[in-house]
Parts: sequence; C-alpha cells; structure tokens
Amino acid sequence: MKDKVRAKKHLGQHFLHDEHIAEKIGNTLTLKNYDKVLEIGPGMGVLTKYLVAKPIELIAMDLDTESIQYLKENYPLKNLTILEADFLKFDISSLFEDSQFAITGNFPYNISSQIVFKTLAWRHLIPEFTGMFQKEVAQRICEKQGNKTYGILSVLVQAFYDAEYLFTVKPGVFNPPPKVDSGVLRLTRKENYQLPCDEGLFFKTVKTAFQQRRKTLRNSLKTFSLPEKLKEDAIFAQRPEQLSVQEFIALTQKLESHGISTNI
Repeated sequence: MKDKVRAKKHLGQHFLHDEHIAEKIGNTLTLKNYDKVLEIGPGMGVLTKYLVAKPIELIAMDLDTESIQYLKENYPLKNLTILEADFLKFDISSLFEDSQFAITGNFPYNISSQIVFKTLAWRHLIPEFTGMFQKEVAQRICEKQGNKTYGILSVLVQAFYDAEYLFTVKPGVFNPPPKVDSGVLRLTRKENYQLPCDEGLFFKTVKTAFQQRRKTLRNSLKTFSLPEKLKEDAIFAQRPEQLSVQEFIALTQKLESHGISTNI
C-alpha cells in the first residue's frame, strides 16, 4: 500500500493536511436538490474521506496516476468511483447520466479559472459548486462592481450563480505550502439561469469590455462598430468595472436591438 503521494509542481498540486479545514470544505456542500458530487483533484483523499461519509454518490477525478492508485488502495468504498481523467477534456454529461450534480475540490491553482469556465458551460447540470482557490481568484469571482478586483469571471459567474466567499486558508496547512493564501467559496445556481439576451453576445461583450478595463465602453467596444446614436447612450460613458451584472445584460440587449451579433 502506498504511504503517500509526491506533490507534482507541473500539476499545481498542494496537498491539504489539515483535517479540520478538509471537513469544513466538505460541509460547504448543502446537498439541496442533488445527491451526486464530483470531486476534482482529490490527491490523497483528505477531503474525499469527509465527502464519502455523506449520503451521496461520489466520483473523485484526478489525472495524476499516482494519486489514483493511492485512492484505490486506501478508499475501496461502495459510494465512491475513482476516475483517472482530465476534467477540462472530459465529457462530464456522461458522469451521472445527465443527473444534477455538485462540484467540489481543492482545485489546482493553475487551472482553477478554466474549471469555472467549464462549469458555466455545463451549468444546466451543476446546481452547486464549492471549493478552494487561490484567495485572489476566489475573491474576484465573488466581487461586486465598482472594484478593481471585479472582472470577467465576476460577471460571467454571477450572471448564473450566487457567489459567496466563505473563508480564508493560510499556506501552512498544505504540503508543499503555496506562496499565497487560499480562499473557499460557494456558487449556488440561480433559479432562473437563462439570460434575457443572446448569451453568446453577452459573453463576448463582457470579455471585450474588460480587455481594456480602464477605457470607457464607447472605446473598449469599438470593434463592435457601434452606431453613433447608440454611442450617445449614457452607459457607454462608463468603464466596465462600474457595471453590475444586470447592467451588462441591459447593455447586451441594447446591442442586440441595434442589430449587433456575435458575428462581428
């Protein structure tokens, strides 16, 4: 039986070894309207052991062969499926046969934003998402408008999910310790997660606006070839960080009403 797994820098692995914090992360799941959970990056199972104690069906997914071998040897449990796979490349609709499921984990920092973007793409299946990020990323996801931290991730996530920053985790509880603090958050899918505008245009508008975040929307959205009359609207005198999620939706609706589409 393997004693432990060596953390691999190229996979962004930092193994949590504080049992109290692992249990706290496990308890961020509310289990409301789902009984299936996907854990991403389980490592040596410090969080897994608290998840399998819950009345859920759990899949623990990791692309590290050594971690997979360790988990199979140490956690031969009926309600746990251990899967060697890359979450970013995996067709997650096949995981639970199109049933609703939550995602949790101590996410590798180097792919954490990509994990969130993929979750948004599959939001119809994922009512809840919890887990640990680099603190700065977790704060950005949960930030409100009017702040320099507020950006693309903040708007796109909060268009579909209610975002809560839950608690901070210091570097010393990991092996090896990361250079920065970590933060744990919870995303709860909104009851109505369909946007009243073209979603493709909404995503494109948000991303384009924040690429030049210091400029007003009149300037940052120049590539959209805005009609002169539309540019007179007061919203275009603002910078992207000043707009709430609802205002970005309203902006997208204005663009749509002037014939602007994702084909620009």
